[in-house]
Formats: sequence, C-alpha cells, structure tokens
Amino acid sequence: MRRTLIAGNWKMNGNQAANALLLAGLKEGIGASVVQVAVCVPAPYLFQCQAALSATAIGWGAQDLSVHAAGAYTGEVSAAMLQDFDCSHVIIGHSERRSNHGEDDATVALKVNAALAAGLTPIVCVGETLAQREAGQTQDVVSRQLDAVLGTIAVEMVGRLVVAYEPVWAIGTGKTATPEMAQAVHAILRERLSAKAPAAGAAVQILYGGSMKPDNARELLAMPDIDGGLIGGAALKAADFLAIIHAAG
Repeated sequence: MRRTLIAGNWKMNGNQAANALLLAGLKEGIGASVVQVAVCVPAPYLFQCQAALSATAIGWGAQDLSVHAAGAYTGEVSAAMLQDFDCSHVIIGHSERRSNHGEDDATVALKVNAALAAGLTPIVCVGETLAQREAGQTQDVVSRQLDAVLGTIAVEMVGRLVVAYEPVWAIGTGKTATPEMAQAVHAILRERLSAKAPAAGAAVQILYGGSMKPDNARELLAMPDIDGGLIGGAALKAADFLAIIHAAG
C-alpha cells in the first residue's frame, strides 16, 4: 500500500517572519495525520525549516540542486549541502526550471543521479504544455521525460523515486485536469516505471502537481494512481495546506 505524500513547493516565496507563522500553523494543525508531509523551500530557509521541524513528522527539502558535487559553480547548491540541512526531498525538473532555465531531460537525469547518490529522495517532475496536450502528445512527452531518468539509473534505484505529474497548462492558471484526465497520465507513468522495475514501479509515489486545492484534493486523491500532491500556492497558507493533508487521510 503506497503512503500518500503531500509536498509543498513554496517556489520563490517567503520571509523569516511569514515562514515562522506558516510552519507553526502546520505543526499545530497537522494532528495525528497518517499522511507523509514535506515542504520544499528556497535554499536560504532550509536552516529555518530544519530548526522548526526537526522534532516533528514533517519533512523538508529543496527545490533544485546542482549536478556538481563542489567547485567553482557560483550560485549552485550541491546535494551535500542539502544533506547538511537534513533534507529529505528535492524537486527536480520542475516545469519552471525547464522553461525558465533551459533544463533539458539530460540535465534532469544528471540531477536525479546526484540526489540519489546523496541519499535524497528526488521528486521528478514531468508534464506537457497546452500545445502538446492539444496536439495529442501528452503520452509521448511524459514518457520521454521519465524514460530519460529511468535510462540512467539502476533498477534498484527506481523505488527511491517520487514522480510528480504537473500539466504545465494547469500550473497557476486556475485550470485543473479532471481526476480522470490526471489518472490517465498517472497510469502511463506507472506503466513506464513498472517496465523498468515491476515491483518498485508499483510502489513509487506519483503525485499530481496541477493546482491541487482543498476543494478538489479529495476527488483527485481518490484515483488509484494518484498518491499525493505537489502543492504550489496552497502550500503558502497553513489552512489550505492542512485542508489538503486532511483530505488525504
């Protein structure tokens, strides 16, 4: 039985005062939820999260990492640095990294390998644009993006992945894939994972990352291959994030 994971992606938001209130609200309201929870925050706030969450069941992580271990790479953050802050997860290949920073499938695969080598859990993001969906290319796009990663890791590493399907056309637009639309893509991703590693593929958490909110979370999470959410805007409000967590179980 796959455990549900609700992961927050703060993107480039937050400040120390607002973060303290948000984290305090999460700690106060999470209760005895059996759902796995993590927040992925801007690198400057990793220490704040470590200090606030280390005695809780809430995990924390980063939004990106370097393909390099160390060296003359100004502005980069290495996997070892994330380890230094006891990070559990790291988002890799988010559509904003792909589109705004030119990250291609090969770069994403390198970053996944760097994360795995450091014992971090990579949240590997895949998803199609509106033009690609309308052209009937969704399956080809998400399969290509995932296969680029699967082709570079050993079979025994597949079970250490988390995959997030984020339809680019549904991020921050107010549009959301119907549960059936999302499930269809999640099933494709499960099939690709299982083709690489049958047992592990069945166990990998596949998250939905296209504007999951309190009012649609329960319906989305009821789908058989939707194992949680990668939450953007709603993760910045404790009440909304908690509502999604409690909708999950």
